[in-house]
Amino acid sequence: MSLDDLSDDVESRYTDLGDEITTGLDRETRNELALLTAALGPDETDELLRRAVHTLFQTTVETGRLDFHLRSSYDVTYDEYLSGMTYDEMAGGMDMQSQTQSQDDVHRYQY
Repeated sequence: MSLDDLSDDVESRYTDLGDEITTGLDRETRNELALLTAALGPDETDELLRRAVHTLFQTTVETGRLDFHLRSSYDVTYDEYLSGMTYDEMAGGMDMQSQTQSQDDVHRYQY
């Protein structure tokens, strides 16, 4: 998989989500949401769910878990996704073999 595959998957899933999401809650989740709603007092529980997604996303990025999963599935990192370029592309598109050959060429002409 590649950066293009990741971008396509994100766009596809974004479209699939639409504007409204309905999900069933298990007993534990319902209880925790009720407690958070009572304690934090938002106008709607939707606001807490939005905050929860933001918090999970931020934590996943900060701990490196997102990069781990992206690297495992798509062979890219979150930074590469944001920039739209892989690190190799940012460095001029050279892969490891090309870099080795370039270094050999430099040493060849040194006296």
